[in-house]
Amino acid sequence: MLVHICCSVDSHYFLQKLRTEYPEEKLTGFFYDPNIHPYSEYYLRLLDVKRSCKMLGIELIEGEYDVENWLSLVRGFEHEPEKGSRCGICFDRRFEVSARVARERGENAFTSTLLTSPKKSLEQLEVAGTALGKKEGIAFVAPDYRKASGTQEQNILAKEDALYRQDYCGCLYALNIQRDQQQKIADELFMPISQQIQPESIEERIAMYEERWKLEEENIPHKIIKQRFLNWRLTMGLLRVKKEVLPAHFLPYSTIRGEYSRGKMEYNIGEVYHLGRDEIRFIALAYYNTLADTHYQSVTELIFSPPSFEQEVLLRAKLGVTPYDLSTIIVTEEVPKSKIEIFCQSKTYEDVKEILVRL
Repeated sequence: MLVHICCSVDSHYFLQKLRTEYPEEKLTGFFYDPNIHPYSEYYLRLLDVKRSCKMLGIELIEGEYDVENWLSLVRGFEHEPEKGSRCGICFDRRFEVSARVARERGENAFTSTLLTSPKKSLEQLEVAGTALGKKEGIAFVAPDYRKASGTQEQNILAKEDALYRQDYCGCLYALNIQRDQQQKIADELFMPISQQIQPESIEERIAMYEERWKLEEENIPHKIIKQRFLNWRLTMGLLRVKKEVLPAHFLPYSTIRGEYSRGKMEYNIGEVYHLGRDEIRFIALAYYNTLADTHYQSVTELIFSPPSFEQEVLLRAKLGVTPYDLSTIIVTEEVPKSKIEIFCQSKTYEDVKEILVRL
């Protein structure tokens, strides 16, 4: 039996239930999810599915990440709610490909771990799977493993085996709708041009889960714990002097009231220069290099290849700011002496992240 897999939390439980109910069947996992955006999130979910299948001794094959075809299919349905018409198109596409692959492999049946997801309509999935299976001349198996406390068992198992728990279905449309309802920023869909890994970003999670895989391979005791913290994202930062835009690097946790400020330097304390309003500070690149022990030749180079986020947070501390200081700190080639304009679009928000701890 070919088992279409959407994520490890659903598949880990579903595969074990299938193995019990169909002991004579050789189960093969099929990860086909071009609906998952961005690709980094797709990779992270695949990574955890590989770990789950390895734990269970299940063969896993990966389908094509044909995201452009998927986007074409759902065009015009971008604003549909969860369980709406867009989801039906998405199921049909994934089931159509899964049924075809199952037939090509000589399987007698196929199914999907989507059936165990509490956010999906079991009836909608069964109708789609049965119809597309019939088209390929192959049976669609639709067990209901949610009943009799199945969802609770699934959650307990996911916690025991420390599976990656994503907090959105997968596609960018559902994510944007969900984040709008939560009044949260959809920070999964962007990262800075510098490629600096941001806190609680998908890239940070990938690094952590890849490290977890290595620790498991080496039998090194570890645990994933959660931490509540103040997160920050910069969506736009711009410095203009005499109407000319100058290269400027905004340090982490730089914020201003509103999005615009202007003025002149009023005073300096050592190498740190203070604007006359909005708690904005400037340092020259040479001083940045001294504090960070770096050798940048230009601010442009710094913008496109900065140190790690954590290193820059430590650099803020070296400037004498408190751990609670959200003042904007800007790095320029030379501290501007003329009147300046600053545009800063940033957001700070309460968030939760996972941390890998060696025991």
